[in-house]
Amino acid sequence: MFVKQLLPALVAIGSAAAQSATCTVSTTTINGQAEATKLAGCGTVKGTVVLGSQGGATVELSGPKEITGNLIVENNGMLETFSSPSLQKIGGTFRLQNVTFLTSLQFPKLTEAQSIEWGSVTRLDSVTLGPLDKADNVRVSDTFLDNLDAFSLTTVKKLTLDNNRRLSKYTSQLTSLSDRLVIQANGLELEVDLSSLKWINDMEIANVTKFSVPALQVVNGSALFDSNRFPTFSAPNLTHTEKGDISFVGNGFLKNMTFPKLTDIAGGLLIANNTGLDEVTFFPKLRKVSGAVKLRGNFTTVDFPSLDNVKGAFDVSSTANIRKSCDKLGEKAPRSQGGDGSIEGVFTCTADNENANEDTDGSTSNSGNVDGTDGSDENGASGPVFNAALFGLVAVAGLASAL
Repeated sequence: MFVKQLLPALVAIGSAAAQSATCTVSTTTINGQAEATKLAGCGTVKGTVVLGSQGGATVELSGPKEITGNLIVENNGMLETFSSPSLQKIGGTFRLQNVTFLTSLQFPKLTEAQSIEWGSVTRLDSVTLGPLDKADNVRVSDTFLDNLDAFSLTTVKKLTLDNNRRLSKYTSQLTSLSDRLVIQANGLELEVDLSSLKWINDMEIANVTKFSVPALQVVNGSALFDSNRFPTFSAPNLTHTEKGDISFVGNGFLKNMTFPKLTDIAGGLLIANNTGLDEVTFFPKLRKVSGAVKLRGNFTTVDFPSLDNVKGAFDVSSTANIRKSCDKLGEKAPRSQGGDGSIEGVFTCTADNENANEDTDGSTSNSGNVDGTDGSDENGASGPVFNAALFGLVAVAGLASAL
């Protein structure tokens, strides 16, 4: 084993010189504090370090400043405290998986890792990092943490926060996120503040009480909001999506939204089963939707004053009397349906439909046939918005553009 071979060499070199040594190994497994101590002379561990499942309750990894590979603890039911007063950088992944008795993680100098993967560390309630300000991918899942103050990221590729039942507030200085942001199933009153975020690829947000993105300008992919508890939503500087959808489904507390600068949605627009939302009048400058539009709810008014092109279908249904809105929207219907052709797919608008909120699966009846003939009706039971909404709208948009 690497640590057994390493000790005599370090003694021979001398402690002062050994502290800056580079110790090369593909993978070394340490079981307990005694073996961890044998790494004290390694300034850099060139390889991966694995903490074995029989490592004891407390392990301190003192000495190494850098691990070029991964640092891994998996399926460990003994470890309670894991620390390193020296480690600054992990070149690979820092993985904690199914470490069910771990309560304290103390790495006060760690500022960089390629990836953070923490899952099923159900008692972890104390974390100290450098703070960590550089990482490509971060997932914190199923912990006992009530804050994420140990992270100070400004850019990241992918960030996932899920099933952290005590997490009630997340404030971040993130400015861009190049892959995906997923936040779901955390504390019941979770408030998310991303005040510096200007650009994001995709986001899936569920089960949050507040979501703040005042600086957000562009969503490259899709922005999907499902089963949240916020009463209002505002994207005051969002101008467009580059290629994806905007979707709000099952947000039962939602009463108002504002999108004052949004002009283009490159995918589809889905607003469904937000039972407290009475009006859809918050897209004053929306000009173009390259996919389909599907609206389901208790709306009394639906208005898109600037809309001049919808590539897919436009399908509205409300439990309330929206006949006046239907008449006005009908002026934008395909020419074959008596409108000016702003809507290229089939136009449907239904008032007093007591079942309007039940159709939330993301498909669109009378799909986007540009000639105005009926398409297949795929309305069905409610499904997970993050899959069905996205692919349903994309499918409709694709059908419209193909015809």
